[in-house]
Amino acid sequence: MGRPGWHIECSAMSLAYLQEGIDIHGGGLDLVFPHHENEIAQSESYTGMVPFARFWLHNGTLQYGDDKMSKSIGNVFSISEALESYSPDSLRMFFLSSHYRSPLVFSGEAVLSQNRALERLRHALESRSGNGPVMEHNSYKVKFVEAMDQDLNTPRALSVLFDLARDINRQSSSGFDVKRAQDTLVNLSAVLGISLAQPDPDKVLDTQPFVDMIVDIRTKLRNLGQYELADSIRDRLLELEVALEDSQEGTDWKFL
Repeated sequence: MGRPGWHIECSAMSLAYLQEGIDIHGGGLDLVFPHHENEIAQSESYTGMVPFARFWLHNGTLQYGDDKMSKSIGNVFSISEALESYSPDSLRMFFLSSHYRSPLVFSGEAVLSQNRALERLRHALESRSGNGPVMEHNSYKVKFVEAMDQDLNTPRALSVLFDLARDINRQSSSGFDVKRAQDTLVNLSAVLGISLAQPDPDKVLDTQPFVDMIVDIRTKLRNLGQYELADSIRDRLLELEVALEDSQEGTDWKFL
């Protein structure tokens, strides 16, 4: 009868739905004291089972500007709302680039910058060099697993992916089997939920004339020395997941 307190209600729900022990218990670092300490004391005293949870995954706070994201403040937005502005992979890359126990500041610029990182990985899959002897691709797998075994060290795991992508692009190692290396890159990326699939060809075909026109206007602005306006067009296209690549031959573009 009545309404349970904040600490006891979690013990009650755990016992009701997960029985007497939990393999993995999540929550924010700000809940360690007093909430989780109370939950442990209550549950272990009631069941006599120790430990109450085998692993604790306490994530760092997510900030939006100068404030922590909080319903009470009103600065919270849902995943579905975020996906209206950002791609799933760019959001995943943003969160994975910081260790889950570390605090993280959310900003649109930070998420969009991950599109460039994704492009580096996808570019490595475009190589068409011939296959050589079997490469030592296991070394990348070993480093990746070691990183994930270190308390889910996703920033280090991502660095392994970028090292692999760099070596694919350089193709400098003797007997480097590009196809096997690309397969390894795709498989390891999938562990983190990152898709390296290229954009839908129909999407490119439908919008190509419009993007070409915008790129042509930007080129003319650059030739006139209006670099600030040209840069704003580049940044706006990036928000729409269109990346520009300037070179001496001109400007190429691709969907992220």
